Amino acid sequence: MNKLAFSRELRLLTPEHYKKVFQQAHRAGSPHLTILARPNDLNHPRLGLAVPKKQIKTAPGRNHFKRIVRESFRLKQHDLPANDFVVIAKKSASELSNEELFKLLDKLWHRLSRLSRG
Repeated sequence: MNKLAFSRELRLLTPEHYKKVFQQAHRAGSPHLTILARPNDLNHPRLGLAVPKKQIKTAPGRNHFKRIVRESFRLKQHDLPANDFVVIAKKSASELSNEELFKLLDKLWHRLSRLSRG
């Protein structure tokens, strides 16, 4: 059985980690969010989140968005390639229901998985 935790090793923690992803990344986007991906040297994917106040105004809104993205990543982590992912929220992301956001994330995870596998 696969372990479905979201431990510290599955997160991008330092500004250098984020900088690497922003420099050369595959991009999958929608009007609501963008996911950047770049291969890493580890044997597992890692997740970073960028949710600007300018895009989602309230702290509960930003926290809700991050919680949903982390949960989607946690459930999909074993299907994802060994990439560093950064999810960037756009203004309209706060208007999506949980179900719509999960479906959108699934679609984008799948698209990035195909891109990185060739």
